[in-house]
Amino acid sequence: MEARTPLRIARESFASLGVEPLAERACRELRSAGEGGKRRRRTDWDLLSPQELQIAQRAADGLSNKERGQQLYLSPRTIGAHLYRIFPKLGITSRGQLRDELAAN
Repeated sequence: MEARTPLRIARESFASLGVEPLAERACRELRSAGEGGKRRRRTDWDLLSPQELQIAQRAADGLSNKERGQQLYLSPRTIGAHLYRIFPKLGITSRGQLRDELAAN
């Protein structure tokens, strides 16, 4: 019983980091400790870091790289580099698709 809380934390942490084998192990351990195996469905947005998520949300709002950079205290080049990594993670190729993806989720 006492192990459930740390196992829940471990499960969520490993799942958010994308370390599926360890998240699965924590789930198995939770089940053996008597807890049901509810599992959160993973989406492409879970692949983004918190900073990438902020940048993606601002890009979906139609802001320029310069405007996003000013809000987040980053250079426009850094914003562009993040977008360069964000698009393949989400399987998109344009900012318009980014807006559509964000609206769908």
